[in-house]
Amino acid sequence: MAKIVATLNIALNGSCDHTSGLADQELHDHYTEVIRGSDIILYGRTTYQLMEGYWPGLVKNPSGEKSMDEFAIALHNIQKVVFSRTLKSLSWETSVLAKKSLEDEVQALKKQPGKDVLIGSPSLINELTKLGLIDEYQLCIHPVIAQDGLLLFKNIQERLILKLMKTKTFQAGQVMHYYERRKD
Repeated sequence: MAKIVATLNIALNGSCDHTSGLADQELHDHYTEVIRGSDIILYGRTTYQLMEGYWPGLVKNPSGEKSMDEFAIALHNIQKVVFSRTLKSLSWETSVLAKKSLEDEVQALKKQPGKDVLIGSPSLINELTKLGLIDEYQLCIHPVIAQDGLLLFKNIQERLILKLMKTKTFQAGQVMHYYERRKD
């Protein structure tokens, strides 16, 4: 069965503004490997449009920075499933609009064999947390206090205790926290 993995960069204050983090070679290399070890990434409309507005351009016109270019290729190659009430079509190759509800789509993906299914949007992580459908959280905390951005885990009604499995510290001070849902 596929594992549903929430993976996101956040600032110390919980902000999910992707422009506020410290995206360096080491972090790009890390996420390139995460994406290569997965079959699908789920996006909401906002995150999809942010990613689609930048990364496909690097595939067509590489920057010359190896870590960014390889990340762009990995992201380009992974299947992207987008949840949106307003988008009618998608231009990024390997992207499809979800045909089912978020809950139904993720329930079906969990039953399929294969690699991890990543969730890369704060809104989807929030909703899937409420539904109890996330198996693992990979949260990269950046040593930054951001001014703007969505807050992760907004309007969660129940207390959820996670088990810290491990951490990974990057040279620029980011710390990846790997959590799983406690089974007790």
